Amino acid sequence: MTSGLIVDPATPFLAAPAARSSGYAGRMADHTPAPRLRIGDAERDEVLRVLQEAHAAGRLDIAEVDDRQDQALRAKYVDELLPVVADLPEGRRLRLSPDDAPPAPVVAGGPAQIPTRVGAPLRSSAAILSGRTIVPEQGSPGLESFAFWGGHDIYLRDCMGPGAVVTLEVSAIMAGHDIYVPPGVRVVDDCTAIMAGNDIDAAAQGDGSNGTLILRGFLFWAGHDVKLDPATLGPGTYRR
Repeated sequence: MTSGLIVDPATPFLAAPAARSSGYAGRMADHTPAPRLRIGDAERDEVLRVLQEAHAAGRLDIAEVDDRQDQALRAKYVDELLPVVADLPEGRRLRLSPDDAPPAPVVAGGPAQIPTRVGAPLRSSAAILSGRTIVPEQGSPGLESFAFWGGHDIYLRDCMGPGAVVTLEVSAIMAGHDIYVPPGVRVVDDCTAIMAGNDIDAAAQGDGSNGTLILRGFLFWAGHDVKLDPATLGPGTYRR
């Protein structure tokens, strides 16, 4: 059975297990501070999901979503995440396991308003001495791919949109993917590279009004190219 986590004003956010043990009382008696707990991608993704829901409900505008996404992506400890969602009803309950997460709400109005399924399993693929065209569907959280002397053409026009957060776990050795985004997408490069690096065209680096793309993975003598999708006519308008 998986367990959920309640965020409550009277309860510490993601309270450490030690705080519920008898050892905690001893530390309180001698005034030794409890250690801060580090977070991982799962906790950040949960907060990003809350921000998407709040945006879909009209509680946050694009600028506020963009600012809070930055805070969540920079956070290293659990106590740094609380201010990001403390004033949002959607943040009252956060789950540590994707199995506990409720389905993301679907809002009418087209692909740009369908929240990303943050926490859902990533679609996997590999490009070894080869490559193909991949177009993730509406609501897709992204994909996971390994490239060796090859690379895919990845078009994100359908899964990006205001408030969307798409993650590409794309490791490569002497290879790389061509990644195409619509206008307005903010690109966050979180890859680790050795004698390599990603190339993000200036025209492809947007202001976040059309979602956020996060690149993660290990690169060795490799790198991905992020470009503006030539098929897009403008934010939220696509030519198929």
